[in-house]
Amino acid sequence: MKPEAVKAPAGATRSSNTSAATALAARLRAHVDGEVLFDAFSRGRYSTDASIYQLDPIGVVIPKNEDAAHAAIQIAAEQGVPILPRGAGTSQCGQTVGVALVIDCSKFLNRIVDIDIPGGTVTCQPGVVLDQLNAVLRPHGRWFPVDVSTSAQATIGGMAGNNSCGARSIRYGNMVHNVAAIDAWLADGSGFRFGPIGQSAAPAGANGSLVRQVEAIVEREAEEIAQRWPKVLRRVQGYNIDMVHPGGDYNLAHLLVGSEGTLAFSRRLTLQLARLPAHKVLGVVHFPSFYRAMECAQQIV
Repeated sequence: MKPEAVKAPAGATRSSNTSAATALAARLRAHVDGEVLFDAFSRGRYSTDASIYQLDPIGVVIPKNEDAAHAAIQIAAEQGVPILPRGAGTSQCGQTVGVALVIDCSKFLNRIVDIDIPGGTVTCQPGVVLDQLNAVLRPHGRWFPVDVSTSAQATIGGMAGNNSCGARSIRYGNMVHNVAAIDAWLADGSGFRFGPIGQSAAPAGANGSLVRQVEAIVEREAEEIAQRWPKVLRRVQGYNIDMVHPGGDYNLAHLLVGSEGTLAFSRRLTLQLARLPAHKVLGVVHFPSFYRAMECAQQIV
């Protein structure tokens, strides 16, 4: 029999996909405390971000709490459905659109969990908006200095996924330099704390196994990493595996920063804070030509 003779009838795949989405939606509505949106209008709203790309998601979940987000991740894993964490949707390269179950953190997962002024850190959920965070920190004389242009909309989780920088990154660094730890869920729903790793503080059990797997990849590909990883201030081309130093001290949270939600779902992020500057100065420089302005940029920096 020729292969053509056993092809599925036209529309059968589409019908199968529709049935799977209906079953997924039913499970999510039964077990997730939150909004479950699988209608065409809602999927259309989440099919775009600030980029030129458009892809309809399988569906959307807006969890009301961390347990609800965890339940959605576990159900998606059991159903074999990819998930796509989403914050403000300000991504310009299509990072927050895809044929997946979108989990929107911006509406409810926006709580500041802990402010440690003596320790210089703040811990918050991924949906916290940057301007709102800095408004809370201002009375304490602190701020989170990764000042992106979309600060009125950008969420901390999205900024970590994108390895955001901002106008003052030369002074304060990017997200990867200002994230102290990330409590996250892996694809199967298991929890993991991505944070400082060292010989004196190696995690045990399943966590230790994951660390060893990551370190094994870094050791195996050490030559390729040294030759091919770009030596630039900000990278969003993939994973920061060059920041993993087997046998030494490093921060495993830096592996997640810039990974666009493909490695883990951030439950809570612990950030390093900076002191608010006591004074600010604005300088206005005039140049006779565009080229002269560009020539002076290096000296100004």
